[in-house]
Amino acid sequence: MRTTLSRSSWTRRSAGICLAWAALVLAGCGEGNKAAKGPGSGKADAAKSPLPLVGVSLLTLDNPFFRVIGDTVTSELGKAGYKVVVVSADKDPARQSNQVQDFLQQGARAIILSPCEAKAVVPAIQEANKKAVPVFTVDIPCREDGVKIVSQVATDNLGGGREAAKGMIEALGKAGGKVAILHFKQAESCRLRVQGFREVIEAHNQANPAAKIDLVTELEGGAAKDVSFKATEDALQAHPGLRGIFAINDPSALGCRAALEKAGKADGVILVGFDGQPEGKKAIREGKIYADPIQFPDRLGQEVAQAILRHSRGEEVKPEILIPTKLYRQADAKDDPEAR
Repeated sequence: MRTTLSRSSWTRRSAGICLAWAALVLAGCGEGNKAAKGPGSGKADAAKSPLPLVGVSLLTLDNPFFRVIGDTVTSELGKAGYKVVVVSADKDPARQSNQVQDFLQQGARAIILSPCEAKAVVPAIQEANKKAVPVFTVDIPCREDGVKIVSQVATDNLGGGREAAKGMIEALGKAGGKVAILHFKQAESCRLRVQGFREVIEAHNQANPAAKIDLVTELEGGAAKDVSFKATEDALQAHPGLRGIFAINDPSALGCRAALEKAGKADGVILVGFDGQPEGKKAIREGKIYADPIQFPDRLGQEVAQAILRHSRGEEVKPEILIPTKLYRQADAKDDPEAR
C-alpha cells in the first residue's frame, strides 16, 4: 500500500488560517535556509513549529546548483504551508544518515535526499520507510534494493553526457585527438554523464576513424575546483598532447581551466563542462569553456516539491521524473544575463 503524508492534523490547523499563521510560514522558510549550515541545525525550532516539516539533505551546499534546489524547495513548499529544513551532507554519507535520523526524530512528514553514496544511505531510508515517512530523491537517485522511494527527480544525466560528447566532437573537428575525463564516481548522476559521453564518443570513432577521439584517462576530480585543478595537472603531465577535457560539473571545469592557464595550455585544450551555473556560463561567454549541457536546478526543486504535494493529496506520482539538458555554447551566453 502506498504511503501518503498524514493530513488530519494539517486539516485541523488549516481551519483557523490568519495573518499570524501566515507570518509563521514566512518564518519557517527563512529558518529552512539558515538550517543549511549543518546536521541538526534548527532542530529545536522544527520541534516547536506548528507547520508540517519536510527535511532536505543535499550532497553539498558549497555548489550553487544545490543551493538553488534547496531555496526552490523551501519556497515552493513554504507557499503550501510546510516548514522546510535544508542541510548540507558535505559529501559525507555518515553525516547524511545522521541527518535523516534527525529529520525522523523531528517528526518530518517527508524527506528529500540527494544521496552522497546510494548504498551507504540505504539503512537510513529503510528507517524512514518503517516509520511510513515518504522519501524522495533530487538530482542523485538511489536505485538500491530494499528501499522505497516515492519519486526520483533528476536531470537526464545520461542524455546530458551525450550532449557533452557532441560538443566535444564539434569543437575538436576532423583532427580528433586525446581527451581526458574529470570524474566524480561517488555520484550516480556523474557516472551517467560519463557513460553517455563515452557512448557517443565510441559511436563517433566507429563512424569517423580518421577523426578518432582517444579517451586516454579518467581521473577523480572530486566535483570540486581544488581537486580538479590537481587532477588536470596530473593529466597534462601524463599526456602532453592532450586536446580536450570533459569535466562532470562547472566547479571541476573551472578548476581545470585554472590548471590549464597555469600550464600555459588554455588555448590548446578544449574544455567541456556540465551544469550551467552563472560562473560556468560566464566562462563560456569568455571562451574559457567551450560548452555545457546546462541543468535547471530550479525546475528540479519545483518538481520534487510538487511531487510531495501530489503525494500528500493521495494523487499518483511518477516514480521517476527526468529534466532534459540543453547544450549551451558561447552564442547562447552572449544574450544571457546570468553570463555577465
